[in-house]
Amino acid sequence: MMLGAREIQQIIPHRWPFLLVDKIIDLQPGEGAVGIKNVTAGEFCFQGHFPGYPIFPGVLIIEALAQVGAVAVLSLPQHKGKSILFAGVDNLRFRGPVFPGDSLRLEMKLTKMRSSIGKGTAKATVEGKTVAEGELTFAIANPEQAPARVQE
Repeated sequence: MMLGAREIQQIIPHRWPFLLVDKIIDLQPGEGAVGIKNVTAGEFCFQGHFPGYPIFPGVLIIEALAQVGAVAVLSLPQHKGKSILFAGVDNLRFRGPVFPGDSLRLEMKLTKMRSSIGKGTAKATVEGKTVAEGELTFAIANPEQAPARVQE
């Protein structure tokens, strides 16, 4: 199943400039997904990361992977309208830089799901070469039931 930006935005709440997935090229609801992020010279982060030597930030690669995983989880009917929150990042390694003009292939495979907590393996590649891989843990949340901020 393929999804474009409009269909992705019907599943996850992210919007520009923080929607980091251009399309989903393979979707297995509740199991995993593969997405594409085309990194362009106009990305907001390149204004300061780094002038004269633009590198797509690793934390944005992790976020893009998480968004692909969120599509796989939130495409299940029982999770429609919910959000995904980070609960952990484990054994994540960056293997190479990502530059403007690169097309990031983002693969998320869900490996464990218990109640509202899940885990998945994540891998990002450019032209077949791994640039990041690891495990992401997430929590499914109801936006209307979000906890209040902690007051000091």
